[in-house]
Amino acid sequence: MSTQIADSRSFRADPFSHAYSLVTGRGLGRFISELPKIERFEEQFKTKSDRELRKYSLGLRHRAKSGESLARLLPEAFALVREAGRRTIRMRHYDVQLIGGMIMFNGAIAEMETGEGKTLTATLPMYLYALPGNGAHLATVNDYLAKRDAEIMAPLYEMLGMSIGVVESQMQSDVRRKAYACDITYGTSKEFGFDFLRDRLLIRQIREQGLGVLGALMSKDEEQNEQPVQRGAFFCLVDEADSVLIDDARTPLIISSIPGEAEQRAVACYRWAAEKSAEFVEDEHYEYDHDRKSVELTIEGRLLVRRITKPPELDPVGLVDLYDYIERAIKVGRDFHFNQHYVINDGEIVIVDESTGRLAEGRKWSGGIHQAIEAKEQIEVTVATGQAARITVQDMFIRYRNLGGMTGTASTSTAEFKKIYKLNVIRCPTNRKVQRQIWSDRVYGTEDAKWDAIIQEVREIHEAGRPILIGTRTIEKSEHLSKLLEAEGIEHEVLNARHVAIEAEIVSRAGGAGKVTVATNMAGRGTDIKLTQEIKDLGGLHVICTELHDSARIDRQLVGRCGRQGDPGSVRQFMSLDDDCLRIGYGPDRAEKLANIGEKASGELNHYASLFRKAQRKIERKHFGDRKVLLYHEKMRKKMHREMGQDPYLDSPD
Repeated sequence: MSTQIADSRSFRADPFSHAYSLVTGRGLGRFISELPKIERFEEQFKTKSDRELRKYSLGLRHRAKSGESLARLLPEAFALVREAGRRTIRMRHYDVQLIGGMIMFNGAIAEMETGEGKTLTATLPMYLYALPGNGAHLATVNDYLAKRDAEIMAPLYEMLGMSIGVVESQMQSDVRRKAYACDITYGTSKEFGFDFLRDRLLIRQIREQGLGVLGALMSKDEEQNEQPVQRGAFFCLVDEADSVLIDDARTPLIISSIPGEAEQRAVACYRWAAEKSAEFVEDEHYEYDHDRKSVELTIEGRLLVRRITKPPELDPVGLVDLYDYIERAIKVGRDFHFNQHYVINDGEIVIVDESTGRLAEGRKWSGGIHQAIEAKEQIEVTVATGQAARITVQDMFIRYRNLGGMTGTASTSTAEFKKIYKLNVIRCPTNRKVQRQIWSDRVYGTEDAKWDAIIQEVREIHEAGRPILIGTRTIEKSEHLSKLLEAEGIEHEVLNARHVAIEAEIVSRAGGAGKVTVATNMAGRGTDIKLTQEIKDLGGLHVICTELHDSARIDRQLVGRCGRQGDPGSVRQFMSLDDDCLRIGYGPDRAEKLANIGEKASGELNHYASLFRKAQRKIERKHFGDRKVLLYHEKMRKKMHREMGQDPYLDSPD
């Protein structure tokens, strides 16, 4: 095939390959020195029966509870887990997985290449930290992954006498309490955070009612649901740490208070603003700040607000508040788009996580944005109530006495992990040499020209029988590409936030002969794409990136879908001069100039590729700055509350 022959001569080295040798791996010496000790204990354990292994595990638990250092117990504990894995789930930890486990145990983030077995690696630090009996939590991105990983690893834990629980959405309090009472608990950061807030509210209520210990003793069995469900914040291992600790860092978890009398009036304001916002013209009635993405009415705009007819319900509402409602409605119309930032499921607005392409069930935008979108889409407007309790994802994880993480993409955010969470990032060597080829970037003048080139590459590689995975930024673009593929007669599957229930199934099939899969960002992350020997001989999975994301980490997640565990694979990045990355990174003026150049040009414009990487780095720096500002304000808010004798999680900042 001509395209592949040409590319085989021009592909560049994979900048994401970390195929370090065990001996020369940077910063790994102290971990490598533990491997012979683990192997010696493993040889001893191979001769023991299952019952003897469990008894030995109970002995380790007694030693941990008696105060013996967990670091001293590490070689025995890791050897036990390795042997239990071999016997129960037919998986024996590789040496590199033992190193990954030691990195996590030592309060750092292990950067492990995609496909290196993070789910199995997690059992090592989870077991070791569970020994003292204080509970060990594993936080991941959704209920499906939490339940799946817990079920797969349960036989291993149970063989060693460890109980395992899973916390899921819609779970009753008594079931949650049992899950948290287990030695090891899997769940999502969202559920861990909300349970912390609910417990805190409950404890305050008990104190205010004067129940205390006496009330607990007097309560009946059926009233046990009115007790806290969590124990403490001893150890948490964060799966997909970059997604949870960085992409979701600014997400506040909020429990709302009971709505007040102004509910109907607020709903009427949102609906009125959504209906009238189209009458306001940029630069005449309002000014739009492209950097801050903020809207401010001009004098003409405020006069228009006064003139526009209003329903009687709005009579008590002040003009300043009406200005805010209109500005919010204009912002929502400009910046929040259906099928990109949100979808509508069963009459509800559901946020699409821009980092993963998954639906962020249960999350809402703050500051009235969510209600403004509901009014815009003409569905029921939910009440923007006050806050009974709140905590950010960032603040929640800082509470843990011991914290570790794992992900395939952390090195580009090393400074942020160190600054905010006091976590180092250590790259873990791969078990086999990475064979992924990064083909040269392709830049085109317009989006249409880019799509034509993508379809051409898909057609050529598809004819050779190789599987193809295509990543898009939004649901809208994934469905647009799907229509283009249909027009070409190319069979394919689409994986986006609309198909979250079957995402693992779709991803697992993506490595079949001639399969073409279109995915938003990296929906389906956490599921292996397995290849047959026939596919490996053809060159493995080919990944097409259709646009740069706001963060290089997200691009790396997509790149990491091929070349797993030493498999062959290839990647191509496509870009066009009218991509959102340039507009967000450089602002509208320069982006418009570049787009005009693209309109007049023809063919490839590959010499512009470096502009896209620079724009991406500018966006990353801005987002990092925003998260640092959030951390500062959260610290100041908590300090102010404590000085006033208030609870920083329960008392409103007002």
